[in-house]
Amino acid sequence: MEKTIRLFYATRDGQARRIAERIAARLAEKGIAADPTDLATAPPTPAELAPASLIVLVAAVRYGRHLGQARRFLAAYRALAAPPPLALVSVNLTARKPGKDTADGNPYLRRLIARYRLRPVAAAAIGGKLDYARYRWWDRQIIRFIMRLTGGPTDPTTCIDYASPAAIDEVAAQITRFL
Repeated sequence: MEKTIRLFYATRDGQARRIAERIAARLAEKGIAADPTDLATAPPTPAELAPASLIVLVAAVRYGRHLGQARRFLAAYRALAAPPPLALVSVNLTARKPGKDTADGNPYLRRLIARYRLRPVAAAAIGGKLDYARYRWWDRQIIRFIMRLTGGPTDPTTCIDYASPAAIDEVAAQITRFL
């Protein structure tokens, strides 16, 4: 029986999409097809989720919460009578810090798993991208304030991609090992 991987992402600024695309590329190198699907444009039906061998969700955090598309997706996933195994990746700036890149160490990922009573076969938090120039004025001020509180960069010209390619590749490797 052929394994069917469904790879979804919820993104605001494109970082979760880039991470999902890298996961898909690494899986493709192993002969595993998994086309990334944007939850904002193509949310799946329960009937589309149920037959999958594995569901992969890459979900961005904004202002302390995973995006609404990811939360709605997980609510639908939990409603399945027999949900397929799940691999979960949280994309957030907190994951830029050592120890905050695991399901146990990342408060957003830990909260998401608890809220939906998930038992992912793989779970990781991967750093987001801090790009002040792309944010609207109000978002830039709020994010700078959060960065000041958490010891992050506040220079409004800062552009740092905290997503470690090795961490993304490790998620893909975990998925491959699961299959």
